[in-house]
Amino acid sequence: MEKVWWKESVVYQIYPRSFMDSNGDGIGDLQGIITKLDYLKELGIDVIWLSPVYKSPNDDNGYDISDYQNIMAEFGAMADFDQLLQDAHDRDIKIVMDLVVNHSSDEHAWFVESRKSKDNPFRDYYIWKPGKNGDPPTNWGSVFGGSSWQYDETTDEYYLHIFSKKQPDLNWENETLRKAVYKMMTWWLEKGIDGFRMDVINFISKDSRYPDGEVHGENKYGDGSKHFMNGPRIHEFLQEMNKEVLSKYDVLTVGEMPGVDVEQGKLYTGEGRNELNMVFQFEHVDVGNGPGGKWTPQPWKLTELKGILTKWQYGLADDGWNSLYWNNHDQPRVVSRFGHDKEYYEKSAKMLATCLHMMKGTPYIYQGEELGMTNVAFESIDDYRDLETLNMYNEAVKELGKDPNKVMQAIYERGRDNARTPVQWDDTENAGFTTLTPWISVNPNYKEVNAKKVLQDPNSIFHYYKKLIQLRKENEIVVYGKFELLHEDSEEIFSYTREHGNEKWLVICSFSTEAIKFDLPSQIKYQSKQLVIGNYENEPKTIEAFELKPYQALVYKLI
Repeated sequence: MEKVWWKESVVYQIYPRSFMDSNGDGIGDLQGIITKLDYLKELGIDVIWLSPVYKSPNDDNGYDISDYQNIMAEFGAMADFDQLLQDAHDRDIKIVMDLVVNHSSDEHAWFVESRKSKDNPFRDYYIWKPGKNGDPPTNWGSVFGGSSWQYDETTDEYYLHIFSKKQPDLNWENETLRKAVYKMMTWWLEKGIDGFRMDVINFISKDSRYPDGEVHGENKYGDGSKHFMNGPRIHEFLQEMNKEVLSKYDVLTVGEMPGVDVEQGKLYTGEGRNELNMVFQFEHVDVGNGPGGKWTPQPWKLTELKGILTKWQYGLADDGWNSLYWNNHDQPRVVSRFGHDKEYYEKSAKMLATCLHMMKGTPYIYQGEELGMTNVAFESIDDYRDLETLNMYNEAVKELGKDPNKVMQAIYERGRDNARTPVQWDDTENAGFTTLTPWISVNPNYKEVNAKKVLQDPNSIFHYYKKLIQLRKENEIVVYGKFELLHEDSEEIFSYTREHGNEKWLVICSFSTEAIKFDLPSQIKYQSKQLVIGNYENEPKTIEAFELKPYQALVYKLI
């Protein structure tokens, strides 16, 4: 397997709006990030993935872009970005930008032109269709609720928006549009950025017949996903993008790909395929979804979570590459989701970090994860800012008459704003994030959970993450070693080995609130052992059979 820098890196995702506010307007900004680069250097990360900072009306927190080559005024100016890039590079930290080219904002100059007339030169940059008998062209529902088609009376046609109606989908069938996107990507790479995280990139090829989607349960709209996820020309488009742009630079590329499976993952990331370095799959974070998806959360089983992660570990073992993550700007906080954010808070946060960072793939840390930030439960729906959450609440409570308390409970568990509360820097007002009112409230637990506190405590979650990152830098086995699952049927233990050359490591993680018995599988042979890292002070005297403590994590080098 080819050895390259992006396989050996640890990536840190910054959601700029919530990271650090430098000018007191309540919104995080680029200068705020610059002030925290030394903090990130201390943590040991190699790459920053910057969520969108482009000019945007902010309908979907910057994922609706009105100018791809400009900076949103709230975040600063292009000079601030240039300074961030330089200051990060001075610290040997790379910058990866978010690339959002499945859709633009409806305020982008291309769309402003496109909607003017059917024969406008930009008309075909977007997907326009006539209605059917007074209805939209298809029954597809938008990811954010309602129809995915918006009627525009200027030309008496509908445009497609898989997300918000202010996020019209770009028409990748149009070669002129594709060339414009490649030109923009090249502009950023020439500026010196180190790669792209590509937003819902596997949505860019649609089935040009536009069939209706299946209707499930009480939904009034059809599920069109099989007609726009991993579509007919997706590999052609990505190979063209690679040929025209990506192959000319030594960069990291990761595609966000809802609905991707292992076999497709191999096609997207295989070494001879000339597409992307790695993908974000969502199977493991969809564990516990009920009939209504994430908004009807159900109890989950460790065997299910293990099965999915292991399937990807085995599937991309020899060709392609995994991205490893628990958290991002769209997911609840991992210690609240898969750990125990009360009694075993610190232990479970460290265990989850161990479990992920010892696997094969490139790990991603989401801002605040290294501090042990948790989910938030705001009292009122008025305290929430996320478009998806607000649309769901209105539809569920006002249209379908559901119990608002039950709907709020689902938001507490799975809403996107769990990840978007400001980073908790210290125990002063607003957690040191801003001197004024933050754009979204700070999690009330900031006095107990904050960077100032964890930096001073050598046994903190932060220092544990720092040690895991250091282990990856110093031991090739963590990056390139073969993965093998143990205790496949256990609902409490996630254990596996990593093997590289003559070296073998054993990783043991408990997902239980109870003490449980661990028995070493008979096929594991060794002469002696050495503890690499663990989240309890004392290690067991023997690993053949011992009592594994609640949420305990142990990594051994077997000799």
